Amino acid sequence: MQPNRMLPNRSRTSVLVFLLPPLLLYAAAVLFPILQSLFLSFFSWNGISDMEFVGLDNYVRMFVADDIFWRAFMNALIYLAICLVLQLGGALVVASLLTSLRRGRELIKTLYLLPAVISTVAIAFLFIRIYSLEPVGLLNQLFQWVGLDHLERPWLSDVNTVLAAVSAPEGWRFTGLYMLIIYAALLAVPKELEEAAVLDGASRWTLFTKIRFPYIRPVWITTTIMATTYGLRGFDIPYLMTNGGPGQSSELLTTYMYKAAFTSTDFGYASTISVFIVVECLVAVGLILFVLKRKADS
Repeated sequence: MQPNRMLPNRSRTSVLVFLLPPLLLYAAAVLFPILQSLFLSFFSWNGISDMEFVGLDNYVRMFVADDIFWRAFMNALIYLAICLVLQLGGALVVASLLTSLRRGRELIKTLYLLPAVISTVAIAFLFIRIYSLEPVGLLNQLFQWVGLDHLERPWLSDVNTVLAAVSAPEGWRFTGLYMLIIYAALLAVPKELEEAAVLDGASRWTLFTKIRFPYIRPVWITTTIMATTYGLRGFDIPYLMTNGGPGQSSELLTTYMYKAAFTSTDFGYASTISVFIVVECLVAVGLILFVLKRKADS
């Protein structure tokens, strides 16, 4: 009996030994920078001179006196909404269609996943060329071919279209990644449940809404959290394509934070914005868990 009593303790010790290195790495790479940003947000600092304690002045400035911050915040929400529709909606549709295919699944999965492994810089310059007006890019050429010349425009210079234009590449880029996750979840749905529903006369829509989607709900929640937090932290493609312009039409919180730190050298204020982004992500995760789990219980 003694060896059996010792086994759980040994097992827990082994788990802790293997978990400790990644936890330490996570603390050093994630938690420490967050705490450092929180600390810096109470100071005014240009990166060279001595730090000056300003208390909550940076937060008051951000919430009360900075119109660009609120413009960037609204842009970030629109950017997130477009990315979620393209990524999650597109991933769910493609994954559902893949389950009905008999041939060519591997080729289609590879083609959809390809954008996720392409360099961000390459994607940004590809879409800059697609949106171009002079020389005429692919999108404007398509409008010419179908006789919709009046829809041609400089997509990245028009304040009415630039935000959607920089959101689309980000949405397109990760659709394949989320599609693979959802597709794997759909394959795990028990076939006997689907067969029983079909025998009872269930339509394809009923089969999806009553059998498949409830079964993959935990995976859907995880995927939604991944897509939401990544969308809120989106930076590289919008920055490379427009640098937040024209004006602040495509300015996001992340690009504004970057400019505050490395253009204006106001590291204290940039840290304040970064703290807001972290809190924003935590609130978004909480809302997702609350809404989706509440629907699951109802």
